[in-house]
Amino acid sequence: MTRVLFAHRDFKYFVPRLHERFAGLDIVTAMDLPEADASLADAAVIVATGHGFNDARLAQAAKLRWIHAMTTGTDAIVAARTLRSDVVVTNTRGIHGPQTAEMAFMYMLNLARRYREMLENQKRHVWKRWDQVRLYGKTVAILGVGLISEALAPRCKAFGMTVLGVTRTPRAVPGFDRMYTYGELLEAAKLADFLVVLAPNSPETESMIDAKVLAAMKPTAFLVNLARGALVDDEALLAALREKRIAGAGLDAFRTEPLPRESPYWDLENVMITAHCSGSSDDNLAMTWPILETNMQCFLDGRASDMINVVPH
Repeated sequence: MTRVLFAHRDFKYFVPRLHERFAGLDIVTAMDLPEADASLADAAVIVATGHGFNDARLAQAAKLRWIHAMTTGTDAIVAARTLRSDVVVTNTRGIHGPQTAEMAFMYMLNLARRYREMLENQKRHVWKRWDQVRLYGKTVAILGVGLISEALAPRCKAFGMTVLGVTRTPRAVPGFDRMYTYGELLEAAKLADFLVVLAPNSPETESMIDAKVLAAMKPTAFLVNLARGALVDDEALLAALREKRIAGAGLDAFRTEPLPRESPYWDLENVMITAHCSGSSDDNLAMTWPILETNMQCFLDGRASDMINVVPH
């Protein structure tokens, strides 16, 4: 039998489907990888969120042949020195575009229109008006041009925005008005009313949003991070927010998660915080199942070359 360690909070959705679809699976479940450390040694397959992997856990998994990340991000997996070259890594890339794009708009609209202040006024029964900032005619620069950005860009165009892309590999993509390389980020940041971060975490993108980028932004511009906390220099961002050198930030990702209660981000009036949920939706499980089903069939058939969403390492 094939031992599968399904270390994810949604195992109750997937495990019955796996048992019904595939004979011969011995499935061990846990809510997450830390809870499953004792089961790593015998697992041929591990299904878990990508950020739970590290050198120590992969070193324990001597029988491991396939990892499926229940996330798009696999940076913690491929960075592990103990990841063997014969282990196939796949991810859940391709299902997060619409919901993450909608979260970007939630941030842009709420920050631009000072919705937090509106809610406070409602609670206090205060009738107060100010000129409303519209998205129409504004410029959004999207750092990282992948499937999620390709979902966001046309939606920005529908709002009448100019859309700039900042990417490692400039190319023509529908919905984008102009492309910049990573090395040209400062030029795009100068033009942006909204700088939306969607790039993957890698040594190349570590602290890419630094003091220079923040200094290049307009004082009326907003930063929106829907990617990884490691892409942002926290000290530089906190200073820019406190000194009002940028108008504000919408932050869904942080270097330490959950965000510690003592973090200064919580108390800044020009910051909106969400709990790294931009990729979540009420349809995620149903959209994930075909990917997992296809790859499990390929794995059991010995057709690793036919697996989808394979991550090179």
